[in-house]
Amino acid sequence: MGILNLTPDSFSDGGIFNNEISALKHAEKMFADGAEIVDIGPQSTRPNAEFLSSDEEIKRLGKIISSIKKEFPEALISLDTFYAETVKFGFNEGIDIVNDISGGQFDSEMFRTVAESGLPYILMHVNPSYETMHDKIKFQDITLSVNQYFSEKTAELLSMGVKDIILDPGFGFGKTVEDQMKMINEVQYLGFQKFPLLIGISRKSFIYKPLGKSPSDINEETQKLHLKVLKKDAKILRVHDVAEARKTVEIFQNPGKLNH
Repeated sequence: MGILNLTPDSFSDGGIFNNEISALKHAEKMFADGAEIVDIGPQSTRPNAEFLSSDEEIKRLGKIISSIKKEFPEALISLDTFYAETVKFGFNEGIDIVNDISGGQFDSEMFRTVAESGLPYILMHVNPSYETMHDKIKFQDITLSVNQYFSEKTAELLSMGVKDIILDPGFGFGKTVEDQMKMINEVQYLGFQKFPLLIGISRKSFIYKPLGKSPSDINEETQKLHLKVLKKDAKILRVHDVAEARKTVEIFQNPGKLNH
């Protein structure tokens, strides 16, 4: 899953892809590099980012979704939003997946809207409100806490008729470096392997800060961690650097064929 940020204040790519033509070009490059899904985000959720309303998200999205769909009919598009209204807009424009960082906690209509749409839903573990999503919480056992959350939320989603659920443990959201490394080491236990697992560690601070590096300077370290989580049964990698991640997936799929 390649990341397409439409935000002028995006933490990693500086928001260079925030208009239709450059968004289309970037999507084209990601598909050429081997992305199977492009995740479109109209709003940045990094610490201290500008907070947008659903109307502002929809305005920012414009015709980008339908343009990409027209150009690449086979492509899968996920929409990164925590608003039910933005999901409805995306559904009409042709999205394939809803990627909600809030686990339905920032908009009470989200689960119902996803159920009505029939779309697959990415459920992320996060603190209960927009204001607290980056507050570091002291977890007694991060794996246990994440699984408890997944257990409650998936039961709610299934009872509402959402059939396709993908789990995202929420790297980079309100967790210490130690807890995030523990999650990497215990990926195989997250979600009890009942649902596919998405891992989004690309350019996250728990990797680059301890190394004293910048977000775009940790590709080698990130690919090692990608390979590790793939071996522990992760199914989707959400990444900025598609070509590099694709190579990692190929190494994972054909360990004997490649000298690395």
